[in-house]
Amino acid sequence: MLAKAFAFTAGVGDNFNNKPEPLKIGLIGLFSSTTGCSTVSGSNGSPRDLKAGGSLHGRVRVPGDKSISHRALLFGAIAEGTTTIEGLLPAEDPISTAACLRSMGTMISPIQSGEMVTIEGVGLDGLQEPSEILDCGNSGTTMRLMLGLLAGREGRHFVLTGDASLCRRPMNRVGQPLSLLGADVRGRDRGNLAPLAVQGQRLRGAVVGTPVASAQVKSAILLAALTADGATSVIEPAHSRDHSERMLRAFGADLEVGGEMGRHILVRPGATLKGQHVVVPGDISSAAFWLVAGALVPGAQITVENVGLNPTRTGILDVLEMMGASINVLNRRDVAGEPVGDLQVSHGPLKAFQFGEEIMPRLVDEVPILSVAACFCDGESRIRGAAELRVKETDRLAVMARQLKAMGADIDEHPDGLTIRGGRSLKGAELDSETDHRVAMSLAVAGLMAEGDSRITRSEAAAVSYPTFWDDLERLRR
Repeated sequence: MLAKAFAFTAGVGDNFNNKPEPLKIGLIGLFSSTTGCSTVSGSNGSPRDLKAGGSLHGRVRVPGDKSISHRALLFGAIAEGTTTIEGLLPAEDPISTAACLRSMGTMISPIQSGEMVTIEGVGLDGLQEPSEILDCGNSGTTMRLMLGLLAGREGRHFVLTGDASLCRRPMNRVGQPLSLLGADVRGRDRGNLAPLAVQGQRLRGAVVGTPVASAQVKSAILLAALTADGATSVIEPAHSRDHSERMLRAFGADLEVGGEMGRHILVRPGATLKGQHVVVPGDISSAAFWLVAGALVPGAQITVENVGLNPTRTGILDVLEMMGASINVLNRRDVAGEPVGDLQVSHGPLKAFQFGEEIMPRLVDEVPILSVAACFCDGESRIRGAAELRVKETDRLAVMARQLKAMGADIDEHPDGLTIRGGRSLKGAELDSETDHRVAMSLAVAGLMAEGDSRITRSEAAAVSYPTFWDDLERLRR
């Protein structure tokens, strides 16, 4: 039984009003005249210097979990009554979700670092047809979960777009399963690419086998199922992260989890969602950069506080254990159904590793930083079953191979992964995040370990999930 609270920190705010200015479609520089997608996809600020050497010491508290932050906003919006969120991630992706919800009549207080966020829910069917296009920014989670949320708003029409990167990411993996419930989602490339139009329909319950083990796909179907006529069952090929199931039950949804390793989820419509107090734990995907850095950098000792340890997200800990990293979990506790702890890591020798698709749903976001770690392991490491990374914010397999090769790494790229031979020193180089937040932070760790200083362009991409990353890095350096 989940309690009525779920545990945050970090840094930027927003200045959205509850009723934003109507979107001006023809505004030069904002939307492409040919696709309707935002042309702002990561800025080109001055390159950031990455000083090599030194060590890392201290305690750090990473930003609130991005996955949980998105879901708290969405579920709070369609609940009845007030939802309060403590520790919501004040970064670009959740801010995009909040902006879309405000455009449909939901009252959400400003999202600022260290401030409680308050949502006045409109109920399951209370979202209004917006007067403007819903801009999801760079956030695939926003767009994919919005498709499920909006599919059953009968008689209302919605158009979703995003930046240039998001408009290249596949959406049929959500649209096709939703069509089994009667959803009407249309867009470029037969509904696969944004901008996307959603015509709200009266949905029907269905049994849906998802094409991939994806929490985004699963969550979109669960959101649509809340207002369908009849029960809906979702069957995954493997168990993906389960934040939606945990939180929906806490909000009052009639939802059951069963089958092998929780791969079968049943939703019965009709239950009323009630506003809750949600506490967002630190994001283990953000903690991963410090865990790897602490294991790699000579003399390092770092404690990462208040990290969410949901077992569907802790694949990074399994791989680090396989590598022989020195990591201790301290102060284990449970915060409203989400396990939390402090992670202490220190430097030591690391062994090569191999993993494949069986663990990928539990660490898909950590592959970029693990590819950096592999460069400093003794022997050949192999990452397989990671084709999903080719349709993230960037093609992360190609980008990490390209950037690490620029530093002298010995890497082979495969359709579904990477082979990395460790033991060769990396050299300082001119690097580029290519607008990907996880690439930016991974390259920061590589730069620490290089022989010679590096420079990275578009380092500000880190703000998508970790607005204070560069400040925390400087504070921990010794």
